Amino acid sequence: MESVYDLFRRGTDLLEAGDYHAATVPLARARDLEPEKTSIREALGRAFFHCARFEQARGEFAAVVERAPTNDYALFCLGRSLQRLGRHAEARHPLAVAAHLRPERRDYRIYRDRSRKAA
Repeated sequence: MESVYDLFRRGTDLLEAGDYHAATVPLARARDLEPEKTSIREALGRAFFHCARFEQARGEFAAVVERAPTNDYALFCLGRSLQRLGRHAEARHPLAVAAHLRPERRDYRIYRDRSRKAA
């Protein structure tokens, strides 16, 4: 049986190589073994997002934000997942918080403003 670390490394290697569908398998197994690890859940959320599995991505990023409410990247990705699901009003809050936490991030401000207009 692979360790959580081995599963995470294999999953992140696949993620970085752009093999998003394959990355979800070891990352989901690692998440199931260590559901409190935000690094695993963030990586799994990224893989789901790139596979256009936006509801699953939303769930992973929401779990990260619940455990780390000042994680600007997870907030941003949660907002983007909600936007891709057409839930622009819900996306406004996490995108606004992400932009507030990292005002130098132009991309955060762009998507925050898009959610405001679309809501």
